This record gives sequence, C-alpha cells and structure tokens, in this order.
Amino acid sequence: MQTFSDTQLRELAKKRVDFWRHLIVYFVIITMLWVIWYVTDGSYPWPIWPMGGWGVGLIFHYLFDYRSSNLFSEEEEFKRLKKIVDEKSHG
Repeated sequence: MQTFSDTQLRELAKKRVDFWRHLIVYFVIITMLWVIWYVTDGSYPWPIWPMGGWGVGLIFHYLFDYRSSNLFSEEEEFKRLKKIVDEKSHG
C-alpha cells in the first residue's frame, strides 16, 4: 500500500473535487443542449455529439483521478525497473 504525504493528499482531494465540479457542469450544459434541441425543431439529435465527445473526456478525468493505477506512477515504475536490474545483476 502506498503512503501519501499531506501535500499529495491535498492534491488528490483537489483533483477529485474538480472532477465532481466537471461532472455537474457536464450535466447542466448537456441538459440545456437537449432542452434547446427539444424546443427547436427536435429533428436531428445533434446534442448527442457534444454529449459523447465531452463524455469521453469526463471518463478519462474519472479514470485518472479515481482509478489511477500504478501505470502512471513514477515510484512504481522505478521499483519495477530496479527489480529488473537487480535480477539481471544477480542472475
């Protein structure tokens, strides 16, 4: 288990709060776009395009802030490389 300093925890907390803000803004704007679509002619569902594009960005925001794996961890990469070097030097 990785331990975090107070500074790292604050940074992570800020990123997670930013994600929630992003999510709320997404739902408000997308809802407004669908309302505009409905109030106008409502023929071609054009709001699906900004909804999908922005949604992909939102998914990545979530993945990096909530589901951050060790894939992008410098510490984990260092440990992995150190292990490989140690195995080669002893083997």
